[in-house]
Amino acid sequence: MTLSSFSSLCDDFYLDMCVNTELDLPTERDTILSFFERIRKQFPSMGCFYRRSNNEYCLEEDRSHGEYRWVSLETDRISSGVVNPSDLEMACSQHRLVLELIPYMLSVSNLDIDSLDVTFAMDFEYSGSHDEVIAEALLSQSAFKCLLDLPGARPVGFSPAVVMALSDDDHTQGRICVESKTSVFEPGRKSQSEDEAISLSLTVRQYPKTTEKFDPSDSFGTQCQLAQELMVEKIIPNFAQPLTETIAQKRLT
Repeated sequence: MTLSSFSSLCDDFYLDMCVNTELDLPTERDTILSFFERIRKQFPSMGCFYRRSNNEYCLEEDRSHGEYRWVSLETDRISSGVVNPSDLEMACSQHRLVLELIPYMLSVSNLDIDSLDVTFAMDFEYSGSHDEVIAEALLSQSAFKCLLDLPGARPVGFSPAVVMALSDDDHTQGRICVESKTSVFEPGRKSQSEDEAISLSLTVRQYPKTTEKFDPSDSFGTQCQLAQELMVEKIIPNFAQPLTETIAQKRLT
Protein backbone atom coordinates (compact mmCIF):
# COMPACT_ATOMS: atom_id res chain seq x y z
CA MET A 1 0.00 0.00 0.00
CA THR A 2 1.39 3.41 -1.03
CA LEU A 3 1.04 6.80 0.63
CA SER A 4 -1.58 7.70 -1.97
CA SER A 5 -3.58 4.71 -0.72
CA PHE A 6 -3.39 6.08 2.82
CA SER A 7 -4.46 9.53 1.62
CA SER A 8 -7.48 8.10 -0.20
CA LEU A 9 -8.92 6.96 3.14
CA CYS A 10 -8.79 10.35 4.87
CA ASP A 11 -9.02 14.08 4.29
CA ASP A 12 -5.40 14.85 5.25
CA PHE A 13 -2.39 12.60 5.74
CA TYR A 14 0.80 13.46 7.62
CA LEU A 15 4.26 11.93 7.85
CA ASP A 16 6.21 13.54 10.69
CA MET A 17 9.51 13.03 12.49
CA CYS A 18 10.59 14.38 15.86
CA VAL A 19 13.96 14.36 17.65
CA ASN A 20 13.59 14.81 21.40
CA THR A 21 16.76 16.03 23.13
CA GLU A 22 18.03 15.81 26.69
CA LEU A 23 19.55 19.31 26.66
CA ASP A 24 18.04 22.59 25.51
CA LEU A 25 18.71 23.51 21.90
CA PRO A 26 20.73 26.61 20.92
CA THR A 27 18.84 29.91 20.91
CA GLU A 28 21.38 32.18 19.24
CA ARG A 29 19.94 34.17 16.34
CA ASP A 30 22.71 33.22 13.88
CA THR A 31 22.48 29.51 14.71
CA ILE A 32 18.72 29.36 14.23
CA LEU A 33 18.73 31.35 11.00
CA SER A 34 21.65 29.37 9.55
CA PHE A 35 19.83 26.11 10.23
CA PHE A 36 16.64 27.21 8.52
CA GLU A 37 18.50 28.85 5.65
CA ARG A 38 20.25 25.54 4.97
CA ILE A 39 16.89 23.76 4.84
CA ARG A 40 15.47 26.41 2.51
CA LYS A 41 18.48 25.97 0.23
CA GLN A 42 17.38 22.36 -0.27
CA PHE A 43 13.67 23.21 -0.43
CA PRO A 44 13.38 26.78 -1.83
CA SER A 45 9.58 26.86 -1.55
CA MET A 46 9.85 26.81 2.25
CA GLY A 47 9.78 30.58 2.60
CA CYS A 48 7.46 31.26 5.54
CA PHE A 49 9.51 31.76 8.73
CA TYR A 50 8.01 32.86 12.06
CA ARG A 51 8.30 32.56 15.83
CA ARG A 52 5.45 31.54 18.09
CA SER A 53 4.89 33.00 21.55
CA ASN A 54 6.49 29.99 23.25
CA ASN A 55 9.78 30.63 21.38
CA GLU A 56 9.10 27.88 18.87
CA TYR A 57 10.63 28.71 15.49
CA CYS A 58 8.97 27.45 12.32
CA LEU A 59 9.78 27.32 8.63
CA GLU A 60 7.12 26.09 6.23
CA GLU A 61 5.67 26.20 2.74
CA ASP A 62 2.45 27.92 1.74
CA ARG A 63 -0.37 25.90 3.30
CA SER A 64 -3.02 26.95 0.79
CA HIS A 65 -2.01 24.29 -1.72
CA GLY A 66 -2.97 21.44 0.62
CA GLU A 67 0.47 19.78 0.33
CA TYR A 68 3.26 21.45 2.26
CA ARG A 69 6.45 20.94 4.29
CA TRP A 70 7.37 22.37 7.70
CA VAL A 71 10.23 22.23 10.20
CA SER A 72 10.19 23.60 13.75
CA LEU A 73 12.58 24.12 16.66
CA GLU A 74 11.38 24.09 20.26
CA THR A 75 13.32 24.16 23.52
CA ASP A 76 14.21 20.47 23.44
CA ARG A 77 12.66 19.15 20.25
CA ILE A 78 13.28 19.33 16.50
CA SER A 79 10.25 18.43 14.41
CA SER A 80 9.86 17.89 10.68
CA GLY A 81 6.64 17.20 8.81
CA VAL A 82 5.08 16.84 5.39
CA VAL A 83 1.33 17.24 4.90
CA ASN A 84 -0.28 15.15 2.14
CA PRO A 85 3.03 13.95 0.63
CA SER A 86 2.85 12.57 -2.89
CA ASP A 87 5.22 9.70 -2.11
CA LEU A 88 7.36 8.33 0.69
CA GLU A 89 10.68 9.55 -0.66
CA MET A 90 9.31 13.06 -1.06
CA ALA A 91 8.65 13.14 2.69
CA CYS A 92 11.67 11.18 3.90
CA SER A 93 14.19 13.31 2.01
CA GLN A 94 13.29 16.27 4.22
CA HIS A 95 13.48 14.24 7.44
CA ARG A 96 16.85 12.79 6.48
CA LEU A 97 18.19 16.27 5.74
CA VAL A 98 17.17 17.45 9.21
CA LEU A 99 18.90 14.46 10.79
CA GLU A 100 22.05 15.19 8.77
CA LEU A 101 22.10 18.87 9.78
CA ILE A 102 21.42 18.79 13.51
CA PRO A 103 24.78 17.34 14.67
CA TYR A 104 26.91 20.15 13.29
CA MET A 105 24.40 23.01 13.03
CA LEU A 106 22.57 22.53 16.36
CA SER A 107 25.24 20.54 18.24
CA VAL A 108 22.92 17.58 18.79
CA SER A 109 25.11 14.53 19.35
CA ASN A 110 23.84 10.97 19.61
CA LEU A 111 24.40 11.23 23.37
CA ASP A 112 21.96 14.16 23.52
CA ILE A 113 19.06 12.35 21.84
CA ASP A 114 16.40 11.21 24.28
CA SER A 115 14.20 9.58 21.61
CA LEU A 116 13.31 9.64 17.93
CA ASP A 117 9.69 9.57 16.73
CA VAL A 118 8.22 8.68 13.35
CA THR A 119 4.51 9.45 13.04
CA PHE A 120 1.94 8.52 10.41
CA ALA A 121 -1.28 10.46 10.99
CA MET A 122 -4.69 10.86 9.35
CA ASP A 123 -7.46 13.45 9.71
CA PHE A 124 -11.12 12.65 9.10
CA GLU A 125 -13.42 15.65 8.71
CA TYR A 126 -16.79 15.33 10.40
CA SER A 127 -19.06 18.11 11.65
CA GLY A 128 -21.03 16.03 14.14
CA SER A 129 -19.98 14.43 17.41
CA HIS A 130 -16.50 12.97 17.06
CA ASP A 131 -16.97 10.94 20.23
CA GLU A 132 -20.01 9.16 18.83
CA VAL A 133 -18.13 8.28 15.64
CA ILE A 134 -15.13 6.92 17.55
CA ALA A 135 -17.31 4.94 19.96
CA GLU A 136 -19.38 3.40 17.16
CA ALA A 137 -16.43 2.65 14.89
CA LEU A 138 -13.92 1.33 17.40
CA LEU A 139 -15.57 0.52 20.72
CA SER A 140 -18.93 -1.03 19.83
CA GLN A 141 -17.53 -4.54 20.25
CA SER A 142 -15.58 -3.80 23.45
CA ALA A 143 -16.44 -3.82 27.14
CA PHE A 144 -17.02 -0.07 26.98
CA LYS A 145 -20.23 -0.66 25.02
CA CYS A 146 -22.07 -1.69 28.19
CA LEU A 147 -21.67 1.85 29.53
CA LEU A 148 -23.57 3.23 26.55
CA ASP A 149 -26.54 0.98 27.42
CA LEU A 150 -27.26 3.12 30.48
CA PRO A 151 -30.41 5.30 30.22
CA GLY A 152 -29.62 8.56 28.41
CA ALA A 153 -25.97 7.66 27.99
CA ARG A 154 -23.98 8.85 25.00
CA PRO A 155 -20.22 9.27 24.49
CA VAL A 156 -18.85 12.77 25.13
CA GLY A 157 -15.19 12.00 25.81
CA PHE A 158 -13.78 9.19 23.67
CA SER A 159 -10.13 9.69 22.69
CA PRO A 160 -8.51 6.28 23.17
CA ALA A 161 -4.71 5.98 23.20
CA VAL A 162 -2.49 2.93 23.68
CA VAL A 163 1.27 2.67 24.12
CA MET A 164 2.92 -0.70 23.58
CA ALA A 165 6.43 -2.11 23.52
CA LEU A 166 7.53 -3.29 20.08
CA SER A 167 10.81 -4.86 21.20
CA ASP A 168 11.87 -7.17 24.02
CA ASP A 169 13.97 -4.44 25.65
CA ASP A 170 11.13 -1.84 25.44
CA HIS A 171 13.41 0.60 23.59
CA THR A 172 11.08 0.52 20.57
CA GLN A 173 7.53 1.57 21.37
CA GLY A 174 4.36 2.30 19.45
CA ARG A 175 1.57 4.71 20.31
CA ILE A 176 -1.84 4.59 18.64
CA CYS A 177 -4.15 7.51 19.37
CA VAL A 178 -7.60 8.49 18.13
CA GLU A 179 -8.40 12.05 19.12
CA SER A 180 -11.82 13.65 19.27
CA LYS A 181 -11.99 17.44 18.83
CA THR A 182 -15.56 17.70 20.16
CA SER A 183 -15.64 19.73 23.36
CA VAL A 184 -16.91 17.92 26.47
CA PHE A 185 -17.32 21.15 28.40
CA GLU A 186 -19.77 23.07 26.22
CA PRO A 187 -23.02 21.09 26.01
CA GLY A 188 -25.65 22.76 23.88
CA ARG A 189 -23.20 25.11 22.22
CA LYS A 190 -21.76 25.01 18.72
CA SER A 191 -19.41 22.07 18.49
CA GLN A 192 -15.77 22.89 18.03
CA SER A 193 -15.54 19.88 15.75
CA GLU A 194 -17.22 21.77 12.92
CA ASP A 195 -13.87 23.31 12.06
CA GLU A 196 -11.65 20.40 13.04
CA ALA A 197 -11.21 16.73 12.27
CA ILE A 198 -10.94 13.41 14.05
CA SER A 199 -7.25 12.54 14.22
CA LEU A 200 -5.75 9.06 14.03
CA SER A 201 -2.02 8.70 14.60
CA LEU A 202 0.59 5.98 14.89
CA THR A 203 3.95 6.94 16.39
CA VAL A 204 6.92 4.58 16.48
CA ARG A 205 9.40 5.82 19.08
CA GLN A 206 12.98 4.62 19.46
CA TYR A 207 14.96 5.17 22.66
CA PRO A 208 18.75 4.91 22.29
CA LYS A 209 20.35 1.90 23.92
CA THR A 210 23.01 2.57 26.53
CA THR A 211 25.19 -0.23 25.18
CA GLU A 212 25.72 1.14 21.67
CA LYS A 213 26.07 4.40 19.75
CA PHE A 214 22.75 5.66 18.44
CA ASP A 215 22.59 6.40 14.72
CA PRO A 216 19.43 8.50 14.13
CA SER A 217 19.57 8.14 10.32
CA ASP A 218 19.66 4.35 10.48
CA SER A 219 17.00 4.30 13.17
CA PHE A 220 14.74 6.58 11.13
CA GLY A 221 14.78 4.15 8.20
CA THR A 222 13.99 1.19 10.45
CA GLN A 223 11.22 3.04 12.27
CA CYS A 224 9.67 4.27 9.03
CA GLN A 225 9.58 0.72 7.66
CA LEU A 226 8.03 -0.60 10.86
CA ALA A 227 5.44 2.19 10.89
CA GLN A 228 4.47 1.42 7.29
CA GLU A 229 4.01 -2.25 8.10
CA LEU A 230 1.86 -1.46 11.13
CA MET A 231 -0.23 0.96 9.09
CA VAL A 232 -0.93 -1.64 6.42
CA GLU A 233 -1.44 -4.63 8.70
CA LYS A 234 -3.11 -3.08 11.77
CA ILE A 235 -4.04 0.59 11.58
CA ILE A 236 -5.76 0.78 8.17
CA PRO A 237 -8.05 -2.28 8.52
CA ASN A 238 -8.81 -1.91 12.24
CA PHE A 239 -8.90 1.86 12.74
CA ALA A 240 -8.94 3.92 9.53
CA GLN A 241 -11.47 1.90 7.55
CA PRO A 242 -14.00 1.60 10.40
CA LEU A 243 -13.78 5.37 10.98
CA THR A 244 -14.25 6.08 7.28
CA GLU A 245 -17.21 3.73 7.01
CA THR A 246 -18.90 5.07 10.14
CA ILE A 247 -18.54 8.68 9.01
CA ALA A 248 -19.98 7.78 5.59
CA GLN A 249 -22.97 6.06 7.19
CA LYS A 250 -23.68 8.96 9.53
CA ARG A 251 -23.59 11.45 6.66
CA LEU A 252 -26.32 9.47 4.92
CA THR A 253 -28.64 9.53 7.93
